[in-house]
Amino acid sequence: MHMKGKKRDVFTGLIFTAVFCCVTLSINPLFANAGNIQQTDTVPPPSLTEYAEVADKEPGFDAGKVIIDHILDAYDWHLFDIGPKEISLPLPVILFYEGRFHLFLSSRFDHGYASYKGFRIAHEGPRKNRIIRVLDDGKTPDPEASLLLDFSITKNVLSIFISAALLCLIFISVGKKYKQYGSRAVPSGLQSFMEPLVLFVRDEIALSAIGPKHYERFLPYLLSLFFFIFFNNIMGLIPFFPGGANVTGNISVTLVLAMFTFFTTQLFANKGYWQHIFNTPGVPWWLKVPIPLMPLIELVGVIIKPFVLMIRLFANITAGHMIILGFVSLIFVLGEVSNAFGMAISPLSLVFLVFMGFLELLVAFLQAYVFTLFSALFFGMAVPEEHH
Repeated sequence: MHMKGKKRDVFTGLIFTAVFCCVTLSINPLFANAGNIQQTDTVPPPSLTEYAEVADKEPGFDAGKVIIDHILDAYDWHLFDIGPKEISLPLPVILFYEGRFHLFLSSRFDHGYASYKGFRIAHEGPRKNRIIRVLDDGKTPDPEASLLLDFSITKNVLSIFISAALLCLIFISVGKKYKQYGSRAVPSGLQSFMEPLVLFVRDEIALSAIGPKHYERFLPYLLSLFFFIFFNNIMGLIPFFPGGANVTGNISVTLVLAMFTFFTTQLFANKGYWQHIFNTPGVPWWLKVPIPLMPLIELVGVIIKPFVLMIRLFANITAGHMIILGFVSLIFVLGEVSNAFGMAISPLSLVFLVFMGFLELLVAFLQAYVFTLFSALFFGMAVPEEHH
């Protein structure tokens, strides 16, 4: 690998990574809180007394809540519990309402039990777990609330910041080694780990799917895409801070990645690509005129391709998190029935947990590979006369 090409790919990749983060930071809170534009909830969230009554009646382990709370995004980052007390990292809440910004920490919501500055986290209705505007009593949603935009730094957004910072640190360090010693130096440290992955993406994905003439044009994007997904998949498997966030299992994040692939494909597509869509070679004329059946099918396919990418990554990563948490929860669920049941199932659950952990490591790589490969294939189809 030539040093100049390596440096160019690394720094261009860093630019793509920054763009990933900026767009995801913008779209993730807005998609998660898209329903907040008009607050018309009629069911008020429960009061502190009602929460206490529910806690007294149902003190048992709620496996469903544990699993869903981990999968969904949150306004704070839960770290651990000390008895009944939840220890979490408060995150910045940034709201735009009635022409002004409201900035404060999520700890003001007291884990969702309190309101602050006329806002609170809804516990019922279509906007459950999202910030809504409430009346002076601090509980009843305001039916006449105007436009409310949420730009908060949520758990997934902070995780994206962390993973992007790690990517920048790693690749800048590797790039400095190439600059200092050149491409002929024996790889060591991070360089020995990252270089095979970079070469794998270049040779086995970009070069084979796009072709030798145009693969370099798409290589920085494909490298950024692969490592962004791979790093966030791995970080999602770490059970403690700064890991554990379900970034690539968030539908808005996978949507942003799929849209990058979609718009890159259309931007670099040449005449042969559009000819294949609107005048597919080898197709009988009666499938094109008077009803453009084949062009319609091809246009639908153009839209479906990124949609499939989005759903595949989202579903596989989310399912993996749910299975792992299910095995952990099984110990506590049976332990509430009987201590003997809990102790008996613990070794079996731990065995399956370790097995699923190693399987998820493989899935973390495979999903990054599959998403990047299909993106490269779409780019290859965008330059058909150059693809061999």
